[in-house]
Amino acid sequence: MGVGASDAPQHQSHLAQADVEENDEKWMALAMEEAQRAYAAGEVPVGAIVVDDKSGQVIGRGWNAPIDRCDPSAHAEMTAMREAGLTRRNYRLTPATLYVTLEPCMMCLGAMIHARVSRLVFATREPKSGAVVSHGNLLGDFPFNWQLEWCEGVKADESRELLQTFFAERRAAVKAGRSGTVADQTP
Repeated sequence: MGVGASDAPQHQSHLAQADVEENDEKWMALAMEEAQRAYAAGEVPVGAIVVDDKSGQVIGRGWNAPIDRCDPSAHAEMTAMREAGLTRRNYRLTPATLYVTLEPCMMCLGAMIHARVSRLVFATREPKSGAVVSHGNLLGDFPFNWQLEWCEGVKADESRELLQTFFAERRAAVKAGRSGTVADQTP
């Protein structure tokens, strides 16, 4: 299936049906801009934004930067939530929606639960480490102290295409003997 492969967009929640909202396309387009920033920096192109559900304002932005920041937790979602927390001056982000171009990993999903994100919207699945649907139903199978709604598939093709392009370029560079990042040079 490949990066972000999915049969069809899913709109699910164990609380209530999380329908794609009118503004989801607009907000995911901003997350895609953040993913482009990661791509330009040679990082896996994942972008995220956090939107305050009451004001409709972006309160946090982030792109994948673990290599540049020498920080394994510098995923797009984590960076966006850190900025949102600083904007709100609170580690609790309710009510807020997090938009991300790739299905979150377990670390990022855990942080969303602790931050009390109200809703998660992701573009495409992550078949290797996605924690929402790709590797079980983490949100539905465990009795976490916070439940968030989620949906997938908004700008899925655009996100999947960017990720596939990035990894094809990375493989071609390795094949040609060029290293793409400092991490590639580590023994």
